[in-house]
Amino acid sequence: MPKLKSIAVTGSTGQLGQSFKHIAVNYPCYDFTFVGRGDLDFNEPESIIDYFEQHQFDVIINCAAYTAVDKAESEPELARQINHLAVKKLAGIASNQNAKFIHISTDYVFNGKQYRPYNELDGIAPQSVYGETKLAGEQAIFEIMPVNAIVIRTSWVYSEYGNNFVKTMLRLGSERDALNVIFDQIGTPTYAQDLATAILAIVDSKDFTTSVFNSELYHYSNEGVCSWYDFAKVIFSHSEIECIVSPIETKDYPTPATRPHYSLLNKTKIKQHFNVTIPYWQDSLRKCLKNLQEKA
Repeated sequence: MPKLKSIAVTGSTGQLGQSFKHIAVNYPCYDFTFVGRGDLDFNEPESIIDYFEQHQFDVIINCAAYTAVDKAESEPELARQINHLAVKKLAGIASNQNAKFIHISTDYVFNGKQYRPYNELDGIAPQSVYGETKLAGEQAIFEIMPVNAIVIRTSWVYSEYGNNFVKTMLRLGSERDALNVIFDQIGTPTYAQDLATAILAIVDSKDFTTSVFNSELYHYSNEGVCSWYDFAKVIFSHSEIECIVSPIETKDYPTPATRPHYSLLNKTKIKQHFNVTIPYWQDSLRKCLKNLQEKA
């Protein structure tokens, strides 16, 4: 049993934050504090400082982010404040408090033009404001915290909470007889509960618990590969929704932000270092759909 640790989870109302809340009951050895917008405002640096002057933690897990990918193109300063400057502030606080810091980043730091899964050493070339600001957040962490920080890039996150592709497909599939879905963007869905479980496995690990460690970058998504078209087809199949899905190209569905055409992540490093077992994406999707059905 690890030593009792106080853990702050920021972004508590988001998909990952709420997934942490759901599984926290399985980790009674940790004292969780879920920090939402009512506690601190990532738009206001003073709000972040004030909160952490009054509260100290052993571990800070930052799940807060500006994730409106298309909207970020017209709100670059707001995206930069939340995804870069607030993260820089958090890293400084974690360093000053001698807290371990875990931050969630994204596959959007890559240009999506590769044809093998991206590892942590591959070159970055974000194609959107969202990707640029998330990358700046990563870089700020490593500049400020050469030790005791972990950045985890993930992709295509969905859950029982908030707005996401799975819930959108379920809604549209029940409203329409047919849908067009992009088939030329390839990646892997990530069930937020699986990601939260993996993060707590890291927190639970001996290296993280007992020692100072060099700050590191890791990749995490579920196992397997699909397109958004495949993802939609499987959602409908598992949900017994009769909606015709037709594949379309990205050029037929223009958006303000450029999305990676290929964003498979190589998870070898996180699996080997922390002995993390990663579920297959369809198995996790079934679990999420079952939970959503039970909540309905």
